[in-house]
Amino acid sequence: MLSVSRNSDFPWFLAGLLVVFLLGACSSGPKRPVFYPNSHIKQVGQYQAQRDTDDCMALADSYNVNRTRDGEVGTKAASGALIGGAGAGAWGIVRGDAGERALAGAVAGGTVGAVKGGFDSRRISPIFQKFVQQCLRDRGYQVIGWQ
Repeated sequence: MLSVSRNSDFPWFLAGLLVVFLLGACSSGPKRPVFYPNSHIKQVGQYQAQRDTDDCMALADSYNVNRTRDGEVGTKAASGALIGGAGAGAWGIVRGDAGERALAGAVAGGTVGAVKGGFDSRRISPIFQKFVQQCLRDRGYQVIGWQ
C-alpha cells in the first residue's frame, strides 16, 4: 500500500485543487441562445424557435465553425509554464537556487495554465456564436444572450 507522509515533497494541496477545477469544468452544459420575446417568436412559439436554433447550429457546423475554443489548453499551459518558470527562476537567482525554482515554477505554471485552458476550451466560440445569431436574426429572432 502506498503511504505518503505529511512532509512529502508532493504538493497535495495543488493536486486537490486540480481535481476540483477539473470537476467544475465538466459540470457545465452547452450554451444556447436566449431570445427576446418579439412578435416573431410569439407567433412561431418556443418549440419552433428551438428547432430553428438547432438548424442554425447545424448550419454553422456544416461550414466547419468550431463550437468551442478548442486548442487553448496547450497555449495556456505553455504560457503558464513560461510565466511560472520565469517568475520562480528570478526569485531563485536571489536565493541561489534558480534552476530548481524555475523548474518548480514551470511545472506549477503549466498546471495552472492547463486548467485555465481547459475551462476556456469549453466556452463557446465567439465566431460560432455570431454565426448562429446572424442565422437566427435572418429568420426573425432577436438573440439577447447565451446561457
